[in-house]
Amino acid sequence: MSEPLDPRIHVDLAHLRALKGRARSITFRPRQPSNSILNGQHASKIKGRGLNFEELRHYAIGDDVRTIDWKVTARTGTPYVRVYTEERDRPVLLVVDQRMSMFFGSKLNMKSVTAAEAAALSAFRVRAKGDRVGGIIFDDTGMTEIRPQSSARALNRFLDDLAQANCRLNAQAPSVRPIPLSQPIKAAARIAKSGGLVIVFSDFDGWDDATEKSLRRIAQHNELILFSVSDPTSQQLPPDLNMIVSDGELQAQVNVGDETVRRRLAEYSSGRLKSLFDFSGKYGVPVVPLTTAEETLPQLVRLLGGGGARR
Repeated sequence: MSEPLDPRIHVDLAHLRALKGRARSITFRPRQPSNSILNGQHASKIKGRGLNFEELRHYAIGDDVRTIDWKVTARTGTPYVRVYTEERDRPVLLVVDQRMSMFFGSKLNMKSVTAAEAAALSAFRVRAKGDRVGGIIFDDTGMTEIRPQSSARALNRFLDDLAQANCRLNAQAPSVRPIPLSQPIKAAARIAKSGGLVIVFSDFDGWDDATEKSLRRIAQHNELILFSVSDPTSQQLPPDLNMIVSDGELQAQVNVGDETVRRRLAEYSSGRLKSLFDFSGKYGVPVVPLTTAEETLPQLVRLLGGGGARR
């Protein structure tokens, strides 16, 4: 009989499914509470269900003048209005990073665990609202694509694939060159055509111009939220820490007690975050910071605002 998993290091399917009842505590509502990180300058980026164009018809007294199609009206000489129907649901794509760069934690959880729990909670909450759920789960060697669907089967597949990817992370795993961050983000841009919501859970290791280009493309036609998962050591490196690092081919021991090494590591970490927040400020995309030092759900409630029991 295998030993039970330590939920701070790995999460299995049972652990992720157990989060279902607690997902009602978070919200992605259009009108965010005043304490939500999505409130204020980013509030307009989180919309409710959109509208689908239904038909053109002649203007009638009492119609909202804002629905007049001025191009058709000018062409025909007769006022026409555009009629819309509310979308029954919207596609939501959850992009979850489970690469070896996420298999690190110095306080409570591994970054990979925090990302997996946040993604599972989001999936349950989104599905409870009646929206379609899909995802892209990627590790160092590849990725799994699940197109958004309105079914329990699709949700279960997402959770199962996520748990499997998380449990494959192992400190003794062979060193490989990880796939670039831009690859799953490009796949998300291909799947998310328009009118959906795309949420990325990652430490954004490997951010580059290609990543930014694909994220920009997503944000042009969809709502986009970036959950940045970090560990406290990215802000304050212990002076006595020694690490073995690898680029997928070569390994080296890093003495963090060396002042030059500490400075360069800090510059690398701050540079990656700067790129992320520069992108956020430029395109109005909200960045939600998650830390491995705290339990995942209380962070989401604090940052997004509680949804209560409402659906």
